[in-house]
Amino acid sequence: MSRYTGPVCRLCRREGQKLYLKGDKCYTDKCPVAKRNYAPGQHGQSRKKLTEYGLQLREKQKVRRYYGIQESQMLKYFNMADKMKGITGENLLKILESRLDNVVYRMGYAASRAEARQLVTHGHFTINGKKVDIPSYLTKVGDEIEVKGKSKSSSRFKEMVEEHRGTTVKWIQVSPEELKGRIVSEPSREEIDLPIQEHLIVELYSK
Repeated sequence: MSRYTGPVCRLCRREGQKLYLKGDKCYTDKCPVAKRNYAPGQHGQSRKKLTEYGLQLREKQKVRRYYGIQESQMLKYFNMADKMKGITGENLLKILESRLDNVVYRMGYAASRAEARQLVTHGHFTINGKKVDIPSYLTKVGDEIEVKGKSKSSSRFKEMVEEHRGTTVKWIQVSPEELKGRIVSEPSREEIDLPIQEHLIVELYSK
């Protein structure tokens, strides 16, 4: 299955809430969700109440869109989470948060996860001194993520230093001036600031 390349604002409207897929635009009055807070399409304004299965499906789709992953990846992560100790739903979110593209976004070096994914794919980052260009790479505690030497001199990353927004999570220690960060702990559920009901996803995949 190929990656979705259409207008991402349609995805937010489909879920009925902002998924913050367009970076800064999501915080302005230009956000389509603020103007048309209903599902896209001819029958978007006349959708019926969701069934239990519908609620579970929408929650799963919402998480997939937050992190920009495909169904096969989502199922793979769920199976990993299910085999881990602890609560399966929380384990799933921790795995998703540990993806390299999400870590770059959390470090404040991209306005959205989509932009972070592109930067990683273009080979701008290293992990423990080695170049990694796989957005789905799962980081672990102790890993040091840094902008590659040549990339640091580019205007794009110089702007990052000047406009750095900082990270709001305690599990990543960021050094904006050096354009690097370090995973100091696993993310806790409280730090994953997304309106997700992960138990619905577990119920869906457990059927």
